Amino acid sequence: MIDLHFWPTPNGWKITIMLEETGLPYRLVPVDIGAGAQHAPEFRALSPNGRMPAIHDPEGPDGAPISIFESGAILQYLGDKAGRFYPAERRARTRVEQWLFWQCAGLGPMAGQAAHFRYHEERIDYALDRYVNETRRLYGVLDKALADTEYVAGDYSIADMAIWPWTRGYKGLAIDPAEFPNFHRWFKQVGSRDAVRAGAAIGKEAFAERQREMIRQEVTR
Repeated sequence: MIDLHFWPTPNGWKITIMLEETGLPYRLVPVDIGAGAQHAPEFRALSPNGRMPAIHDPEGPDGAPISIFESGAILQYLGDKAGRFYPAERRARTRVEQWLFWQCAGLGPMAGQAAHFRYHEERIDYALDRYVNETRRLYGVLDKALADTEYVAGDYSIADMAIWPWTRGYKGLAIDPAEFPNFHRWFKQVGSRDAVRAGAAIGKEAFAERQREMIRQEVTR
């Protein structure tokens, strides 16, 4: 039983989706980031950066326990452990890794900052424009890539699982899916998978309520 230290955010959903896809047994360990649980010493022992998610697998390599932080590294580990969605062949694996790292280093940080400044109590138009425009550019990169392939790296993989949760909020960034038809086809296709639906539903209502509260605060400013 893998312990998944989780809170409902795009990075958390990457891992629940992967665990649902592989069928690996897991247990959720809530990390209430709103209450500062990510700073607790016991969590920092698992995740030195104080960021969720993290996992603890009592049956790691060679049967020894292992703890892992950073969502991209967790996806790679789970892919190797399950032998699924992370190809062993070097060329195919590199295709997956380049899109995985694209999400971790580009789309995630940019979309996260765009959402932050969208709902910040002190609206900073320059910052909002900068991050929204860069996020839109990245959607264009994704859309262009998907013109020639069904999934981002060819076959369905951990790269799709990493990217998809970070695109669920495209409406909040005023991104018109008609502008990115290849992305929109892919988004609906990935979202129709049973495991994606199951993994992405965990904590969804709590996340949605937090978003609604942020919108209410913005409207009343």
